[in-house]
Formats: sequence, structure tokens, C-alpha cells
Amino acid sequence: MSESVSESGTSGIGRRRFLGYVLAAPTLVTAAQLGPAPGAVAGIPSPEVTELVDLNDVMTAAALPTSNLITVEVGSDGTVSFALPRAEVGQGITTSTAMLIAEEMDVPLDRVRVTQADARPELVFNQLTGASNTTISTYTPIRVAAAVARGRLLRAAAVELGAAVGDLTLKAGVITGGAGGKSIGIGALSEKAASGEPQRVSVELKERREFTVIGTPQNRVDALAAVTGRKKFAMDLDVPDARPTMVCRPPTINGRVRSVANLGEVRAMPGVTDVAAVSTGVAVRAETFGQCIDAVRALRVSWKPGSAEGKSDETVLRELRAAELPLGLPPVTPSVEATFTFHFRSNSALEPNCAIADVRSDRAEIWSGLKAPIVAKQAIAARLGLPQSAVTVHVTEGGGSFGRKLFFDAALEAAEISEEFGKPVKLMWHRADDARQGRTHPMAISRVRAAYLGKTVLSYRQRHTSVATDLGHGLGEVFTALAARLPVGDIGFSETFFQLSQSMPYDFGVDSRLLSETDKGFNTGSMRNVYSPDVTCARELIVDRLAAKMGKDPFEFRRDLLRDDRARAALDKAAEVGKWGRAMPDGTAQGIAVHSEYHSVNAVLVEIDCRPETVDRPIRDGVTGPRVTKAVIAVDVGLAVNPRGLEAQMMGCLMDGIAQTLTSSLHLRDGHFLEASWDNYFYTRQWNTPPELEIIVMPTTTGKPGGAGELGVAASMAAVACAYGRATGTMPTSFPINHGTLSFEPKPTVPPIPQSPSDGRDQAR
Repeated sequence: MSESVSESGTSGIGRRRFLGYVLAAPTLVTAAQLGPAPGAVAGIPSPEVTELVDLNDVMTAAALPTSNLITVEVGSDGTVSFALPRAEVGQGITTSTAMLIAEEMDVPLDRVRVTQADARPELVFNQLTGASNTTISTYTPIRVAAAVARGRLLRAAAVELGAAVGDLTLKAGVITGGAGGKSIGIGALSEKAASGEPQRVSVELKERREFTVIGTPQNRVDALAAVTGRKKFAMDLDVPDARPTMVCRPPTINGRVRSVANLGEVRAMPGVTDVAAVSTGVAVRAETFGQCIDAVRALRVSWKPGSAEGKSDETVLRELRAAELPLGLPPVTPSVEATFTFHFRSNSALEPNCAIADVRSDRAEIWSGLKAPIVAKQAIAARLGLPQSAVTVHVTEGGGSFGRKLFFDAALEAAEISEEFGKPVKLMWHRADDARQGRTHPMAISRVRAAYLGKTVLSYRQRHTSVATDLGHGLGEVFTALAARLPVGDIGFSETFFQLSQSMPYDFGVDSRLLSETDKGFNTGSMRNVYSPDVTCARELIVDRLAAKMGKDPFEFRRDLLRDDRARAALDKAAEVGKWGRAMPDGTAQGIAVHSEYHSVNAVLVEIDCRPETVDRPIRDGVTGPRVTKAVIAVDVGLAVNPRGLEAQMMGCLMDGIAQTLTSSLHLRDGHFLEASWDNYFYTRQWNTPPELEIIVMPTTTGKPGGAGELGVAASMAAVACAYGRATGTMPTSFPINHGTLSFEPKPTVPPIPQSPSDGRDQAR
């Protein structure tokens, strides 16, 4: 048996042996004890900061001190329960978490119940979901807690069956052994294995060669509920007296209510129970969402200017150019140089922004899909003037996020409205609200210069200039807490994030990447993969230019200069499976790109069709353009806990990459975005989804899981951009490539009404 359990304290703690706790409880509850990670912010000498420590290392180190507060519980019915402190938003972490527990405890996967933990301030940084960190940071603590539970069950069974622990076997939740081969289920042992006081034990985790669950493809544990409509999201919850609520929002970003002309008239509309001005607009509560929409449309509101008043794509672009950091003196050797523009984009999660709130004079209760619930709890308590202990925040599973649910604006807004009305509310944003007033990926420019001589790249410099990215959701606090240990000096949150998430996979001599941010007037967010898609897309296009200047094949050029064997193996596999270099018709081409991040690497090869008969072909939704016809992704995330889940992640990343290169953006005009829903925010459609797609999960040599949730976006976007450049003969420099053509009639914003102080209209309050 690979797993041994000892009550002897710390002796014998080794490579696979860890400390854990049996907690005082009526049934068996166990947890891990993990100290500071040795060498968490130190590594091999290298000019790359991310080889010393990356963003994921920082988040893992921040979560480590409270790992012992995450517990596994065995119930009397034989189920194993775990309240996951990270948010499930469709990425499949409830499944991978259940797999870790099932592996170490030798119980069937369908006997493991993974739920979402409420906001628990004592967890500090252990309840922040982002940077593809969940599996990396919880992989060992969850397994240790499960192994402690397994050991306690075996010891309790030994007493019941009159056998030595070493003579027992635990399989499928049943322990067998002793005279006559007696057996007993773990449910019958849950109380006997419990402890009246905390006890510290040591456990030895299974070796990888013993895994029967981890590393095997598994269907999502919530798949059936999701496809049959039984899965519960925030808007599906039945909270007593929580009525549908919506907000009439300003026509420009972050505008404020000046006055309302017809409050009384709208209050009298069918089904409407409450109407009032709040900090973000005019809130309406009614019996149905349809009645809310009718009331919102009927409101006549005069608005104060917003934070982006009068701004457009062109004015923001001028601000970015003015804020760009210098590249330095021109090189004396030949060089390639280009500036790339990346327009605003929407997180565009499937689930609308929503929350339920029940606020009373002395307490508040909130339900929402939240990736930073502790910060949400703190902010809501402060807004309501309540102690944090009086605010309960329930985390619901979310229908997509892509970084959106790091922000808790719906929960905070719902709390404010519930307090105003004195009633529970079920708040949902209209789809247009999220497109026009929600979080966006900031507009940016990226200027790159690479100097070379002969067949050698001497230097690579990149200056990325962006509208400010809001990191007020908790990541900034992580950086502050660990600032003294970070090898990035005394720099701001965004620059710290940037330096800890960006790396150079090629031997390009002296390389430097710097970030400059400007303009905090927009509601921005950490969209999936954050800075990496834009930064990597610009770099990989320059790599293609360098290869052309040196007369080398783009694949061979990358292969020769890659610094990492794992990246080279992924590149080789993508090229082999995708048949790199095959003859293709004019107007079509292949593109290939590499990206490494969070201890993982991937290479993506795509084929694109840019022929006129393809580009000009009428499409039902009014969009025409190039089509990606084939994609091959080779991915190495170290140990893939659930390869099937990893494949799904890579597929989603590819769709994001195609969208950001070819079709998806927000047009800014006169202080507001023109897009109002998916009928004109053109995320990847079925017509430009590649009919040929192959995802190869590479064998790993690391033995540890790496980040996967964001990994594939950057390489996919870059590969599509490179393919487009090769197919058209012109390197693209503005993304998405269709942004310059407005192919839809914008939906109108609500026009402001004239303000007259003496016309007798109802005021906002």
C-alpha cells in the first residue's frame, strides 16, 4: 500500500509525506497542514523573472498559510463532501477536485460532493479564483486532507473488523479485511473515525504510478444537470420574496442620474412594486423580468456626464500613443519594428451579470457567482455600514466568467437596491448593460522592435501601452502582502502583474517588456489571459517577420530559437499533426505560434481561408470575413488531472483566440460602446469555427499540474494572426481585423431629456 498513516507527529516527513489534521467533529473531518513553500520565490539563475517566480507562484504562496482551513468531510451515508473555496464558472474545477478526493480516498467519483464555499474571510487569499491557479494551489492540500481521512477510516475499520490496518483494503468506499473477509462501508465508520479534539497526523500520498483516477479522462460531474437544465445558477435560486429587478442605466459609461421625469407613472405600471434612483441608475423591481424591462424602457431620465464622456476609439488611441514608453535609441544593426493596436473587447460571459440580495437593518445575505467573494463581502459590509460578521455571501456556480466574475458589481448593486427598497431583490443586468456598462478588456497598443545581425537576434524590446486594467478585485492585495519577496522591485500592481505573467520563450538576446497604463475612466477587467493575448500576438507576428528577413521557415526559426524543451516538443507535435508546410491554394495559409505561462506550454497551428469568395460570402448574421478551417493544439500542462477537461479548456481558448483576431470588439463612440448584445458583438460563430480540430495532450515530465484555464488564448490568437498575414501577404496590425468596418446598425441609447428646474417633474429621490 503506497499510503501510510502515522500518529507520530512530524517524524519521517519527506518528499511524499505531509502533515494533516483530524478536526474535532461528530463525523470525520480532515484538513491539510502545509507550511511556507521552500523556494517559492527563488529558482535557477535566469534573466527571465518568470523563471524565478511567476504570478501563479505568488498566488500559490499567498494561499498556502490557510490551506489547513480547507476540509474534507465523510458523511454517514458514505458520501465525501468538500466545500471548494474557488469559483466554478464552467472551467470544470468541481470535477477535477472530486477526482483528487476520489483518488486519495479510493471512493467512487459519484460519491464525492463538491459544493461552493461561502465567503470565508479567514481563508484570506485562498478564496480568490484567477490566473489559472486553482488546480496548482489546491492539488496537494486537497489530497493531503483526503489521505488523512482515508487513514482514519482504515484505523477505525481495523478496530471494527478486528484486523491490522496493513491487512485492510479500501476500494470503492468499502473497507475489506480480517477474518472471513468482512467488509464495512466508510459511511458506517464516519462517526467512529471522528475525533473529539484536533489531532495532527502524517500521511504519505499515492505515487503517480498508482493513480487510477487522476490523469484519466472524466466527464464533468455536473454535465447531466447542465444539459438538462437542472443545474442551479444565481437566477434559479428560490429566495423568499426576491423579486425580479433591473436598472435603467446611463447612455454613457458611468453616467449618473440627474433627475427622473416620470417616477410616479412608472411605479403605477403593471407588476411594478418599487422604483428608485440608485448610484448606478434607476432601479425597478417588479413581478416579472418582462415587466422590469417595460418599466426601464418607459423611464425618462436626465443624466449627468460619465467618466468617458465624448471619448471615441480615435481619442483613446491618441492617449495611448502619448503614454507610450520609449524604445530607446535605434539599433545600429538591421531591425524589424511595428506597432499593433488592440481594441476594446467584452468578457461576454454566457450568464448575464446577476445577484440576489436580502438586506435588513441588522444583516444582509447575498447570492452570486463570485471569484473574489471575500473582497465582495468586505465591500458590501462597508457600503451598508454593517459589520462583516453580519453579511453572508453565498457563492453560486457561474455560467462563464473569462475574468468578469472577479468583479462583484452586481452583488454590490443588488445590496444597495435591496437596502433602498427594504425588500429582497433578484437583480439581473440586461445583455446590453454588460456590453455597454460592464467590464471590458482595455484598448491597447504594443510597439515591438527586434534587432538582428545575420542569423542571430540581438535584442527584443516591447512597450505595451494600455487603458488601465482594474485590479481592485483582490489580486493587488496579494502583491502587497508578498511585496518584499517579489523580484520585481517597487512597482505598481499592474506592472507587477505584467512582469509576473509575461515571458520570452526564445533566445532573443537582450529582451525587455514594459507596461504603461493610462486613462482610468473605463470599467476594465482581467479578461481571460489578461495581457498575454495582445503581447504574444504582437511578438509572434514579429517572429514571422524576423524569419522572413533571415530567409527561414517560420516553424524552423521558432524551433531553433526556443529555449525550453517542453515548448519545442509541443511545437514539433503541432507541426507534425498539422502537416506544417503542405501546399495550399493562394489566399489560404498556415500559421503557428507558441506560448508558455504558469508552468505550462502550448503550440497552436491553424489554417485560414482568406480568398475573396470566402471573405465576400454573405453570412446570415451580416458578418463576412476569413474563416479558420483547421486547428491543431499541442498542450503540456504538466500533470493533467482531467485530460478531457483540459481538451475542453483548449477548445474554448481557441474560440477566444479566433474571436479576438478576426471579429470581436467594442466600438467606442461619444462615451459609449455601440455593441449591445451578441447579435452585434461578433464572438466566434459556427461559420468561422474550424471543422477540423485536434487537441494533443502532451506526455509530461514534471509530475505536477500547471495552469490551463487561460493558456491557449494567446497562442491561438497569435497563430490566427500569423496565418492571416501569410494568406494575405500583409501583416495585420489592428485587431480584430474587421474593427474598421461597422457591419451593423447600433441600437440607440436612451436620449437625455431637457432639464428644467421649474417644470414640476419628480426628482430622483
